[in-house]
Amino acid sequence: MNISRKTFLKNASSNLAGAAFVPGILWTQREDIRHQTNEIRPTDEKYTIKNVRLETGFEYEGDEVTGTKTGLFQVEIEKGKIVKISADQTAAKAIDAGGMLMLPAFRDMHIHLDKTFYSEQWRAVRRSGGVKGMIALEQKMLPGMLKHSVEKAERLIELLQSKGTAFARSHVNIEPTSKLDSLKNLEKALENKKKVFGAELVIFPQHGVFYTDSVPYMKEAAGMEIDFIGGLDPFSIDGAIEKTMDFTVQLALDHKKGIDIHLHEQGNSGIETIEYLIAKVNENPVLRGKTYVSHAFALARLDKSRQEAVAEKLAAAGVGIVSTIPFGGMVMPVPTLMKYGVEVLTGNDSIVDHWNTFGTGSVLQKANLAAQLYGYTSEWGLSRILKLATGGPVPLDDKGAQQWPRPGDTADLVFLDASCSAEAVSRMSAVKSLVYQGNPVF
Repeated sequence: MNISRKTFLKNASSNLAGAAFVPGILWTQREDIRHQTNEIRPTDEKYTIKNVRLETGFEYEGDEVTGTKTGLFQVEIEKGKIVKISADQTAAKAIDAGGMLMLPAFRDMHIHLDKTFYSEQWRAVRRSGGVKGMIALEQKMLPGMLKHSVEKAERLIELLQSKGTAFARSHVNIEPTSKLDSLKNLEKALENKKKVFGAELVIFPQHGVFYTDSVPYMKEAAGMEIDFIGGLDPFSIDGAIEKTMDFTVQLALDHKKGIDIHLHEQGNSGIETIEYLIAKVNENPVLRGKTYVSHAFALARLDKSRQEAVAEKLAAAGVGIVSTIPFGGMVMPVPTLMKYGVEVLTGNDSIVDHWNTFGTGSVLQKANLAAQLYGYTSEWGLSRILKLATGGPVPLDDKGAQQWPRPGDTADLVFLDASCSAEAVSRMSAVKSLVYQGNPVF
């Protein structure tokens, strides 16, 4: 499909003035093609979407939020930004959103785009020997996976887009087996998708920093166009918390990067690693707001008072937690973290790979799961937990004042068949269209 945004705008204004803003109408009549992903070219032209449903406030009975007020608006987009929002629906040439709810586009903040079986024949996980056993398995599998990792990453990105995600933080393997090839291949895939998908990259020593001597490759990759220095279970894999964390922190400081480490360790070593990282961030304030611990399962094993104490330290240091919202015997203290002001993000992590096959590509599902696990069942609570899917922004603040969208905001938009945020989370409402930096994706 070779359709430029100029053609899109022309069609929208002339032939589709009354059409709904859904992929089957805007892009193609073929139901088996949903994505327009590579051929959209940036333009300074302005376009307008009308009949956009936006949240305007809460409905109350006494002090209780009982519903969400919405209205239909007209939204003008130019140069990748929202430039005007108006209740005036009189634009002669406009795309008709048909009353669909517009929300901030979703953000998957922990995923591995560089390694997946997605689009291949089904295969279940074969896990043995703990993390070190999986490292040995990866060392055998990676050479074959690398042959098609560019195409696989592109297909995985398209899955995320179909679920309303326009941005991802992807961890990418850096170790002696694949060296820098995983990174280079993922960069090719992201370049192919740059007009329709955004990403930030974490260089990830999946096989340990020192366990397989990933140091030279991590140092080389740190000088490339990446955003975060990653890490993996310093005690159980490398055998030393301080040595591994000192290397990670110094590499981030030397190259002015952030930090995002995988920490699966559940016992004392997990908590010691978190507290050691907090101390290093306090010593180096430049890392505040740029440092994250992914998984952090050790927090789930603490009693309530200890969870609160660590949450307070994390918030004070500006260290965030990225959780996949696990359940069963590993329920994370997400409400406690949020209570103390810790930035909590979520992502799918693995999607149909040798680590896990349960990832769906939907972070709205993660918000739904969190709502069920932690009891966010009210209109107010459901609307608050939406921030797990969006990576932060929600249409209304805690008091019900409208705070998104506003003129000047980047036009990263998702359109859903829902009446409000609460319904979207509770019902995991269907995603109908996605816009990234003003570019219609599908």
